[in-house]
Amino acid sequence: MAEFCDAVIPTRDEGVWTRAQLVGLASEADGLVMSMADSVDAAFLERCHRLRVVSATLKGYDNFDADACARRGVWLTIVPDTLIAPTAELTIGLIIGIMRRMSEGDRAIRSHSFAGWRPRLYGSTLQGATVGVVGMGQLGQAVARRLSAFEPRIVYHDSRPLPPESERALATTYLDLDQLVVLSDVLVVLLPLTDRTRHLIDGSVLARLPVGACLVNMGRGSVVDEEAVADALEVGSLAGYAADVFSMEDWALPGRPAQIPERLLKQPRTLFTPHLGSAVDDVRRRMSLEAARQVRQALDGRRPDHAVNQPER
Repeated sequence: MAEFCDAVIPTRDEGVWTRAQLVGLASEADGLVMSMADSVDAAFLERCHRLRVVSATLKGYDNFDADACARRGVWLTIVPDTLIAPTAELTIGLIIGIMRRMSEGDRAIRSHSFAGWRPRLYGSTLQGATVGVVGMGQLGQAVARRLSAFEPRIVYHDSRPLPPESERALATTYLDLDQLVVLSDVLVVLLPLTDRTRHLIDGSVLARLPVGACLVNMGRGSVVDEEAVADALEVGSLAGYAADVFSMEDWALPGRPAQIPERLLKQPRTLFTPHLGSAVDDVRRRMSLEAARQVRQALDGRRPDHAVNQPER
């Protein structure tokens, strides 16, 4: 970035700037490269009189108000492809981890209670199971391709079906959400957060899953009702919950929870990772370079390759 701008970057000790720090710096910026920990709304943009581009090192951009950016004449760009493969890999890891009760086994070892094999912590296997994928975009398709090696039945739901040739290539079948839920031994959520998808997976959906089913959330935290998940785990209707995303991260939502529900954290049949979907050194480097490249495109007066809005001026 030094080739075309003066870059101001948080130090390793700072990690992530607070909103107040970021607003102070952004007020003099022509472009911003931002991450999942940031959010941009109309109030933020009011302070940024020089700003021409916000480049998010993300695929999902629900924490960024694309329309507000457009009204202020600011491009909003994303990085749509680079994080797909590592996020799909982590999804498979969470599916297997929660089905085979790996986190419980790890805790048992560390508690010094392991004295050799015993008939305990029996889980379930992907082979012959029905996996329901809710959200069959690029990430959903990458997950389905990787799942096929484990020989489950894969069904999916999205706002519209894939072309028939894509369904054949992925060996998957489109179902209505109600049909999919009642069949799914594993329900995998890969949806972005919108008004339509917020708490789409709620108590009524969880109640229709087969007893002993597992739920995996790799989309956005608030697509799943975390309190309802805690309820289902407590009564035993849900066998396990794995997640890499949490409602407390959804900064743009008014009234978002300040933390993950404590009773969910206390549930033994859970497996959580701290938003590690794209946490791979080489992947993050490429995402940052791609975000910086799109800043340069915007500052040069060109349309960035992965813009999600059209500035009004």
